[in-house]
Amino acid sequence: MRTQQSSPLSLLGGLLREARTQDCYFCGQASATAVCEPCIAALPRLPRERCPSCALPTLQGALCGRCMSETPHYDATCAALAYAYPLDAAIQAFKYEGRLGLARSFAALIEPAVGAEPPDLVVAIPLAPARLAERGYNQAHELARLLARRRNVKLDAQALIRHKQAPPQAELPWKERAKNIRGAYTATRRFDGLHVAVVDDVMTTGSTLNELAKVLKKAGAAKVTNWVLARTLPAAMAPAKA
Repeated sequence: MRTQQSSPLSLLGGLLREARTQDCYFCGQASATAVCEPCIAALPRLPRERCPSCALPTLQGALCGRCMSETPHYDATCAALAYAYPLDAAIQAFKYEGRLGLARSFAALIEPAVGAEPPDLVVAIPLAPARLAERGYNQAHELARLLARRRNVKLDAQALIRHKQAPPQAELPWKERAKNIRGAYTATRRFDGLHVAVVDDVMTTGSTLNELAKVLKKAGAAKVTNWVLARTLPAAMAPAKA
């Protein structure tokens, strides 16, 4: 009996299919993307009803007390997920360990959360030159680049610069963060009348995003919306570990 042999084209197709698969970051199973669909579905979600300004959970989606008493410079926050286990470790790996393969999955998670209204411009939270040189990349820019492409919106990677070297926000108590970031950013252009979307990986106190929005508004921006992958919740609101 003659043994049926695979054609060169079918062998090539098999190799290409294998090349398109990888191990899911969370479960290790073969996946077409860095995070498989079941693991995406299991990531920690935010409550549906949230403050439209800062994305913290509120009753009936009303403006939260803090945003009512201290109106932030940004106008809205669109957040995809809650910063909690196991997403927190994945974001740390993406941010500090060079796991840039996660960027596409993360951008795909952010996109549905940003709503239908397109901004005029997308920018990313800039890193200080020394920190960018040390890390080799800006994780916020990687997300912004993909989101701008997916939404067909212009990206300006040079619109903002960070000129003040200061301790990382993550190393400071929450109350110290606004002071640490004050005056750290400068706009390199005007944004007169524009709706600007600012991309970052995690929003904790909102101090960094608020400082950026202040700079953008001073340079003429009409509206500033935060696009973030994850929102840190107060301990009482945070999802419990599975």
